[in-house]
Amino acid sequence: MKRRLFSVTLAASALALSLPATAQTKWDLPAAYPATNFHSVNLATFASDVEKATGGKLQITVHPGASLFKAPEIKRAVQGGQAQIGEILLAAYQNEWQMFGADGLPFLATSYADSMKLYQAQKPILEKKLAEQGMTLLYTVAWPPQGIYSKKPLASAADLKGSKWRAYSPATSRIAELVGAQPVTVQAAELSQALATGAVEANMTSGATGVDSKLYEHLKFYYDVQAWLPKNAIIVNKRAFDALDKPTQDALRKAGADAETRGRAASQKVNTDTLAILKTNGMAVEPPSAALKADMQKVGETMLKEWLEKAGPDGQAMLDAYKK
Repeated sequence: MKRRLFSVTLAASALALSLPATAQTKWDLPAAYPATNFHSVNLATFASDVEKATGGKLQITVHPGASLFKAPEIKRAVQGGQAQIGEILLAAYQNEWQMFGADGLPFLATSYADSMKLYQAQKPILEKKLAEQGMTLLYTVAWPPQGIYSKKPLASAADLKGSKWRAYSPATSRIAELVGAQPVTVQAAELSQALATGAVEANMTSGATGVDSKLYEHLKFYYDVQAWLPKNAIIVNKRAFDALDKPTQDALRKAGADAETRGRAASQKVNTDTLAILKTNGMAVEPPSAALKADMQKVGETMLKEWLEKAGPDGQAMLDAYKK
């Protein structure tokens, strides 16, 4: 009897192992921002949509707040298969490939409409590069326009000289150099601590990050320069994607397209809402002075010229397509 029971158990185990991987597939999705951030909320809805659309066949667990991998590690984790899907800030990888940083160039695309136009010019090149690296681009969502946070009032860029400037990408580091500030690399998950310890005195980011990190507790001025709208991208390991059956792939792509549309609308609402929250918490939210705006636009012109020199013909072709 025992031998017979053992044989039945063994047969059942063998059957379970022989079932296709798509019977129930579980993916991890590392993300760098707090669970309450609009990107993370959008990811949670996306994961839920995928599970519903596939009848539980594909289950995606979102790991916000850099809890699974730190922000700079996420792309490599997806590329290497440690995570099947992940969210990255494209501009953070500009040193790896210049085209990743196109939407982090100051004053190239300063509105949601221009940001989308830039993405349409950038997208085919991004898809090709990611495919070469063993990944698939699923969707992107732009952050709200970037402004300058400071401990002290800023009449011009000269007032930033010597200040400790939080950098989160090659472009934000270069801005610091051009205005004479001291770049300090700090990821979003560590920003509150950096402010509390005085490691950061000025910062260029969105109203959304300003509220997430409670910048109003440490910095008193926000200048709404609307310099650029960097994008977060959802990337998928190509082997993991190819292992899914066609209906599951289609469901994943559909949920991604819905998340892109939903995220874009959420970003615009968040921009308005978070600037109001900054004001409510005592932060001075102001347009930049003519001098500060002119100074920052000069920085943008310098950086665009430098970027084109490094990006070469591909960069020029993308820029030409964007400006059509």
